[in-house]
Amino acid sequence: MDITHNKEQCCFEAFLEGERAFLTYEIYDNSLDVRKTLVPEVFRGQGIASKLVKAAYDYAQEQGLKCIATCSYAVVWLQRHPEYQGSASSDYVEGSCAVGKHQG
Repeated sequence: MDITHNKEQCCFEAFLEGERAFLTYEIYDNSLDVRKTLVPEVFRGQGIASKLVKAAYDYAQEQGLKCIATCSYAVVWLQRHPEYQGSASSDYVEGSCAVGKHQG
């Protein structure tokens, strides 16, 4: 699976059999905040979201950015990967992903 970083759209994405899986992020306060992950239902449970999140946080570390998450999936991912020293964002609401822009 090839993951592409679309900097203009602030997303990481992969195309699987014509379907798009993606993650959106925002950069602010010297942090990369994963805002939303979406994997088509037919491909769920195959580790695709995990690979997208890892790609985003690997990029964050390369850029010297802190890893934070608003997306509930990414918050759990960070808890399972303490080596990224990440945390939930101030916008995090348990069980949801944000679709709006950070207001701060």
